[in-house]
Amino acid sequence: METRRMERLGLETSVIGMGCWQIGGSWGEVGQDDALATLHAAADAGVTFFDTADVYGDGRSEQLVGRFVKQRPAGSVVVATKMGRRADPHEASAYTLDAFRRWIDRSRENLDVAVLDLVQLHCPPSEVFASPQVFEALETLVAEGRIRAYGVSVERCDEALTALEHPGLASIQIIVNAFRHKPLERVLPAAAEAGVGVIARVPLASGLLSGRYDADTTFAADDHRSFNRHGEQFDRGETFSGVPYDVGVAAAQEFSALAPEGVTPAQFALRWLVDTPGVSVVIPGARNPEQARANAAAGSLAPVTDAQRAAVAALYEERIAEHVHASW
Repeated sequence: METRRMERLGLETSVIGMGCWQIGGSWGEVGQDDALATLHAAADAGVTFFDTADVYGDGRSEQLVGRFVKQRPAGSVVVATKMGRRADPHEASAYTLDAFRRWIDRSRENLDVAVLDLVQLHCPPSEVFASPQVFEALETLVAEGRIRAYGVSVERCDEALTALEHPGLASIQIIVNAFRHKPLERVLPAAAEAGVGVIARVPLASGLLSGRYDADTTFAADDHRSFNRHGEQFDRGETFSGVPYDVGVAAAQEFSALAPEGVTPAQFALRWLVDTPGVSVVIPGARNPEQARANAAAGSLAPVTDAQRAAVAALYEERIAEHVHASW
């Protein structure tokens, strides 16, 4: 497994991490034993970066990750979590130091740690990114010893660019994948120049890039791929990267044909991200140990060739860009 250093975070992590939304909820049921086995399989395969949030399963994901960390050698993994989506209503005025302390202390309890490695604002209202008071509060949390570093998780490229103006920012988490190229234009180069880590989320476009779905594929009622296709519960771009399902399924078949022999389409999609300049770590989710091991294997594959990268770019421009490029 290759590793990379996030300069402002001051840590080196595996290029393939694991997103822990799937083991918390909104992807169908994953039992506790299966979730823990999946986390351990990822770590055994070289994954050292695990991303969760306080709202995944209302804390279930954090609790499972906390149990898992206790079973691994001390200091062998980095855990990033997120806060802010517990605000009700979810408005900029809710992003205060007192609220941050409450949310963070709950996450510290869930994860059973004294200090959180990395805490990210969880896709807050856009105006939050321009608030000096919000980032002063985050600096206070670092000074208090509650967190080691802070970052942001964003929906839009302009939000990421605004966040980059804050000198203490350690990381940006953003949707970027073979079906979402806009961050490649400005966000990734700017983050790299600033020494800010980029955490690539939704790397498989909610599974579309695995090539396993067709027009007749169905998802459980409690799976966001059923209930959020049009943004009914949260930002539409979080589900299938905002690509209309029928468009995505057809484009995914073309994408699958680009994968080299012996490499699955999902692994090719992950490797494409690993080889994208500016990306620090890619965080695919997994529901079982087999998926976790297959994802991790992408971290040791041969680099994507220039010809393959050009073919992915052409597919994006021909099939996908009109549906997503202007929106995020």
